[in-house]
Amino acid sequence: MENQPIPTPSQGDVGALVRDAQSLLRAAAAVTGEKADSLRARGLGLLDTALARMQQARGYAAARGRDMAASADAYVQDKPWRTVLAAAALGLALGLLLRRR
Repeated sequence: MENQPIPTPSQGDVGALVRDAQSLLRAAAAVTGEKADSLRARGLGLLDTALARMQQARGYAAARGRDMAASADAYVQDKPWRTVLAAAALGLALGLLLRRR
């Protein structure tokens, strides 16, 4: 998965879908008959869409995490001493910052 621009849903997008579905389902509870069935179907459709978008985002995040872990592993394998020095420097800096408190 090499830097492919995959549109991921924002939390606001999914939240809006869920809120719309909730309002449709509440409206369906207040009415009866064919209109209620139509509102319920639309609400359930919106919830299904929100679920699908969240699953897509979860899959994208997992793939990006695997890619980043593989890149980090390759870097450490290629430059082990640079990695050790960077980790030591970071540990020293954090130790000094924490010691000041």
